[in-house]
Amino acid sequence: MKKFAALAIALAMLVTTGSALAAVKIKLGVVTKPGSAQNIVAEKFKELLEQRSGGKYEVQIFHSKSIGNETEILQQIQMNTVQLGIITGGPFDTFDPIVRVINYPFIFKDYAQVDRVLDGPLGKAILKDLETAGFKGLCFSENGFRNLTNNKRPVKTAADVKGLKIRVMASALHKAIWQALGANPTPMPWPIYTELEQGVIDGQENPLWVMKVYKFYEIQKYMTLTRHVYSPHIDVASLTWWKTLDPKDQDMIQKAMYEAAVYQRKDNRDKNAARLAFLKEKGMIVEEHPDIASFRAKVAGLKDMDLFKVPKVQNLLLQVMEATK
Repeated sequence: MKKFAALAIALAMLVTTGSALAAVKIKLGVVTKPGSAQNIVAEKFKELLEQRSGGKYEVQIFHSKSIGNETEILQQIQMNTVQLGIITGGPFDTFDPIVRVINYPFIFKDYAQVDRVLDGPLGKAILKDLETAGFKGLCFSENGFRNLTNNKRPVKTAADVKGLKIRVMASALHKAIWQALGANPTPMPWPIYTELEQGVIDGQENPLWVMKVYKFYEIQKYMTLTRHVYSPHIDVASLTWWKTLDPKDQDMIQKAMYEAAVYQRKDNRDKNAARLAFLKEKGMIVEEHPDIASFRAKVAGLKDMDLFKVPKVQNLLLQVMEATK
């Protein structure tokens, strides 16, 4: 009987200890499928955090739009039903207008400028401002410089864009950019392969990795290297959830996400030359040297639009313009 009691106590202690050590689950939402830029960050972050926390945290990645589009994921992060997200800059537009500054057309010349601004004080100011919308801005990972594809005609100058029905993100700024260029911008959630294939839209605009991973070379004949917008991914946490964490865990999560973002940025940039070669091999007709001056001229007046009238947005836009001269 004594042996039985001792065994029962030992088992109870084991169960209690196991329960106490059960991993804390963190939900992380991305809209894209494995192999995509967002997923590379998410998977690297999961690896780093689970390793460094000694099993305290378990990161559950919800991908491929399994919990909604990017706007819906952001809403869930606000409510803390999802704790983290790797989200394209555009959909933040309706939550905090400060993000429009990063998506302003032709503001960044190259990756060196991007990193200097977004990893510096101006980028930190944007991340901090996201707290007004219920997000803890952690860092910036990378979607990349966006390029135009379509299935109607070659595009070399801005005039060639006229009348094209182009899918855009749910962003007032992205819609305004393509209206200024003479296109018919059509906001549409991701993914869009079927709509392109059926001709519901003529084209779309995204970084090179998207054309390859989502096989747009099968249904889009023409690509123009416009590099019209540098598109970041903003890596955010629920501010409500963040405030429940102790400072050591906040620091660990922050560092793991930043390291994952830096890892992904390098991975993305290192692969771009091979992606371009691959898309050409698959038959896409690529305009590598479009008349960028004609595009710039068409969108030059955007800074004076109501989209940038909010004082904090206008002030930051002028600072970023000065920093990227």
